[in-house]
Amino acid sequence: MNLRGRSFLSLLDYSPEEIRYLLDLSHKLKKEKAARLFPERLKHKNIVLIFDKASTRTRCAFEVAALDEGAHVTFLSNSQMGKKESLEDTAKVLGRYYDAIEYRGFGQQIVEDLARFSGVPVWNGLTGSDHPTQVLADLMTIEEYAQKPLNQIHLCYVGDARNNMGNSLMIGCAKMGMAFTAVAPRALWPNEDLTAQMLALAKSTGAKISFSESLDAVAGADAVYTDVWVSMGEESQFAARIELLEPYRVTMELMQKTGNPDVLFLHCLPSFHDLETVVGREVFEKYGLKEMEVSDEVFRSRHSVVFDEAENRMHTIKAVMVATLSE
Repeated sequence: MNLRGRSFLSLLDYSPEEIRYLLDLSHKLKKEKAARLFPERLKHKNIVLIFDKASTRTRCAFEVAALDEGAHVTFLSNSQMGKKESLEDTAKVLGRYYDAIEYRGFGQQIVEDLARFSGVPVWNGLTGSDHPTQVLADLMTIEEYAQKPLNQIHLCYVGDARNNMGNSLMIGCAKMGMAFTAVAPRALWPNEDLTAQMLALAKSTGAKISFSESLDAVAGADAVYTDVWVSMGEESQFAARIELLEPYRVTMELMQKTGNPDVLFLHCLPSFHDLETVVGREVFEKYGLKEMEVSDEVFRSRHSVVFDEAENRMHTIKAVMVATLSE
């Protein structure tokens, strides 16, 4: 399958067959790395990483994946884009220097415009509304553990389902014919326009999209997914979100409601499951919570595959770069 020259801005832009190709390539590249095979398919390619938001996994995954394939990387966090220089002008300059651009930041329109003006592939490392490289890693991780194909998987997203992960997971499940249930307060269900689009898509892929405020909706789930209650840039909403979402904490009792002894727990990280972070301690001092979106018991349990998921960010990102940039 030829994806050369394509940007990777959202799974909305990719067909189920193309996503399947990227997942198969991810599995292959993971095996190559384990065998210490480095074909350097991106040798002499130059990649710029633009970060308007802090990052651990996304930056490290892109850098290691690029270097494994022989590419050179520039990390750019202090550009003049949008300050002394327009986004359009910056994109046109970077397109002259680099073979591809990664962007992690706020508005989806920014990554869309970078792709429109730069003339080179642009990869979405995260925006406020979409996180496609994360969903590829999530699907890859489920495939590694589940004893059945994706179109027989039921994934339940519990918590703030209208954030970028809730929206992106719904897209991924709809594309791959999976069952997706958002278990959340009605005010935090996924974007309505996007939901309508995914319900229409589900008719052709066989996916099942549903929403519930009841924790009992996790029954029969193969995977339970959650994310932080307050996304970057929304810190002022902590009190309101805690009040709304505390009943939706993923606990062992909730995991048992699935009725599946082998149910997986997934989280895109970072996670507030203990008091070993500055933010975690501040929340404890102010609100008395020792854990937020997931209990420490679940996070450290045999159900948790969060660190396999984190590793797979690197392999799926590498697959996207190889598929869209290699000769």
